[in-house]
Amino acid sequence: MKKLSAFALSALFIAGTATAQKKDKKEDAVIAPSSYAALKFRNVGPAVTSGRIADLKVHPNNPNEWLVAVASGNVFKTTNHGTTFTPVFDNYGSYSVACVEYAPSNPNTVWL
Repeated sequence: MKKLSAFALSALFIAGTATAQKKDKKEDAVIAPSSYAALKFRNVGPAVTSGRIADLKVHPNNPNEWLVAVASGNVFKTTNHGTTFTPVFDNYGSYSVACVEYAPSNPNTVWL
């Protein structure tokens, strides 16, 4: 019985593939290889892998000022829309920072 079932399944598979439509070779090549032949693979990632970003907040009144909480235990601040960052939590002992928030009542107060 098992041999008959295997035979019936293989016959169905062969019949299904025999009636399948053949693709035109022009459909396979969406982009001509000559258009990307000059491109070479290169590493564009960071040279040194750093810790992961846990949270990011933008100042409610100044979109150029951001606070970034880093999971490794620091907070970084930028005042130039993310071009440079300065650590602001170096002098405090912390194992990890998960969340940073500007206080709704006073944006000059930061909660961690």
